[in-house]
Amino acid sequence: MDFMRVTLEIGPKGKKVVAVAPDWPGLARGAKTEEAAVERLLAYVPRYAPVAKLAGLESALATVPVVEVVERYPGTGSTDFWGISFAFSSIDRQVLSDEALERQLRLLRASWAFFDEVRGRVSAELRRGPRGGGRDRDQIVRHIFANEQDWAKGLGVITPDEAMLTDEGMNAHRDAYGNAIRAFHAQGKMARKWPLPYLIRHTAFHTLDHAWEMEDKDLTAGGG
Repeated sequence: MDFMRVTLEIGPKGKKVVAVAPDWPGLARGAKTEEAAVERLLAYVPRYAPVAKLAGLESALATVPVVEVVERYPGTGSTDFWGISFAFSSIDRQVLSDEALERQLRLLRASWAFFDEVRGRVSAELRRGPRGGGRDRDQIVRHIFANEQDWAKGLGVITPDEAMLTDEGMNAHRDAYGNAIRAFHAQGKMARKWPLPYLIRHTAFHTLDHAWEMEDKDLTAGGG
């Protein structure tokens, strides 16, 4: 039987719960109840499958996993407001082996590759919300890049804005991001106040969340 470890981050006011699959960086979904959060997480497993495939871990990702809730832990006010993980589980605080870290980084790199593939095929203009809100593709891309630049500073990685606009510069940024995480891991350091496993999964989540958003709002024929 294929089990998937899941942690549940519970907002302080109980408004939102986030189900996180700690072994699959980026696979996390929030909802109003524990049951709904787990159900939503499982609904996204097929969407995560291309990421696992890009990382060479397709066979390790169960298509219909049995969820094993291994921890419930308190979230922050942002957990309740956004329905996104902003707190650390005990698993996030564990020291990873070198092998486990490399597995996590492979999945992060695969998340980036998936994002690049999606942004290369969706329409420049994306479907708006009911009230006309929302961002276009390039606005989402800039948002992703700006956040990564900020998080990278916590690793001592400074990437100029112009470098994020070329494939060569982006690949260099991502290499530096991963290598800095390896260096911090070797020294037993955190990135600012973030444990490294959390930084990896949060970066992957943010990348994939917006990749899936672009897919859902794609206006090209057959998109969305």
